[in-house]
Order: sequence, then structure tokens, then C-alpha cells
Amino acid sequence: MKNTIQILFLTLTVSVLSQSKGDLFRKEGALEKAIIAYKADYLKNTSNANNTYNLACAYALMFQKDSAFHYLTIALTKDTRLWALADNDLLPLSRDYRWAAIEKNQLEKFQSKKGNLKNPVYAKQLLRLIMKDQALDYQLDMAKRFYMKNGRIPHWYYPIAAEKKEIGIGNFSKVVALIALYGWPTYTMVGKLAADAPIIIMNHLEGEKIRVKYLPQIKKACEQNEGSCMEYAKMNDRILVNTNRLQTYGMQFRYNSKRQLEPFPIKDPEYVDQKRIAIGLEPLKKYLKRKINYNWTIAQKTK
Repeated sequence: MKNTIQILFLTLTVSVLSQSKGDLFRKEGALEKAIIAYKADYLKNTSNANNTYNLACAYALMFQKDSAFHYLTIALTKDTRLWALADNDLLPLSRDYRWAAIEKNQLEKFQSKKGNLKNPVYAKQLLRLIMKDQALDYQLDMAKRFYMKNGRIPHWYYPIAAEKKEIGIGNFSKVVALIALYGWPTYTMVGKLAADAPIIIMNHLEGEKIRVKYLPQIKKACEQNEGSCMEYAKMNDRILVNTNRLQTYGMQFRYNSKRQLEPFPIKDPEYVDQKRIAIGLEPLKKYLKRKINYNWTIAQKTK
């Protein structure tokens, strides 16, 4: 259980970008204040789609569905991406009859810009699973903030983590059934975001048996440019770390004695960039600085 808790707390990302007042309030868990701030910014600039989207998300997190749908519709007017269909902030809206229209419109706009997907029905089902899989992430982020500030895990983390685990088990059963029906999802078949669904879901499972089973398929998709090499590297390293071996790409982190994130030990660390570049990843120094504000100082070599 201790290892599971540690892994869940290792996903904290350090933002180096400036944030609005609404973003800061949301990060603190003050959603009512976040809504006030986002709405004030909206009244100043109604064309700021990002702010309007964040306003919709804040309303959704508070289950104020009418307001959430109102601002979400405005925010998505010119948005051709599929991200909203997988955004866990909007999970409360997905059970409302109005959500079907949001799904339909975004899929149509996406395909109009990017070209038709081979299986849009499969894509929609996978995006729903991603949304559900990321459920409770906001609440878990609040637990991470508490831990970083106080050095202990809050008692209310445990029921949330238990529910998160149950969601993961249910989602895995569903994604396995979908893979059996449609095959392994690829970029061409369902788009880049939806294609990551099996990997995202498998990463929440305890034990490495399932991840080891599907890793060759994930690697193949990466090599054929039909799947995420970033997600392949993360899963590969997670398997290694969780089986007490040195990681390959530097994708898994741990807290040190100062409660600061650092990468788990890496095999042949002086050659890590060569391995990363071979599958299209950025140099580790750049990645670690951006991801966890860690200074990687090992000089790199090539064979």
C-alpha cells in the first residue's frame, strides 16, 4: 500500500508558466473564488477561450451544470480538439443529455480539420474511459498539496484513493473488451488522444503482469508512429522501477529526503539521451527541468 501511495503522489508537476487569479484559486481548492476570478476575466475579454473553458470546468467541478454547459459551449466555438471529451473536470456533465451534442460537435470539427478517423465510435468510447479514468484527480491534487505542505498524507486521501482504484479496475475490463472488439487503437484509427486510453488505464493497475503483457504492442505502435513513444517510455520505466531494476529513459520519479522530486536511478545514465532521442523524446535535462524542476547534470555520451 505504501508503494501505491508513493506512486500516486509522484505525478506532481511544477508549473513554470504564469497563472491567472482563477488558476491560483483553483489550485488552492477555492473553487468559488476561482469562478469569481474567471468570470471577472471573462467580462473583460469574452474572446479568451482558455479562460472561458476554465470557468466552465470550475462550474462543472461544483456540479453547477447549467452554467458549465453555457460557458463550455462558448469556449468550444472555434476549438477543433478532442480534449474536452476526455477532460475529467467535465465528468459531471457527461451524464447529462446535453453532453451528446458536445461529443458530436467536437468529433465533427476534429475530423473536418484533421481528416476522418477510421473508427470514430471507438474513439468516443475511449475518450469517455480516459475522462472516467482521470476522475478524482482534482481531489488527489488537493491531497498532494496537503502532503507537500505538512509532510503527511491527509486521512481523507484514503477513501478517494480506494474509489480511484475501483474505477481503474472497471475501466480496465472495459478497455480490454474494446480492444477485443476493435483491435489495438492507433492514431489513424481513433486519433492521438484516444489511442493513449489503454496505456493511461493500465498505468493505474497494481502489479506489472498486465503492463508486461501489453508493452510489446505499445512499443510496436511507437515504432510505427501510430502510438505515443512518451507513454511507451513511461510504462517501460515503470515496469523496471517496480521490479527493482534501473530505468531506461528517466521517466519515473521519487521524493528525496527534502520532499523534492528526483528521477529513480537510470541504467547507463551517460547514454540516456541517446536512448531517448532514438524514440523521439527530448533530452532528459530539458524534460526534468520542465517536468519536476530538477537539474540533471550528468554529461552525455554516444556509442
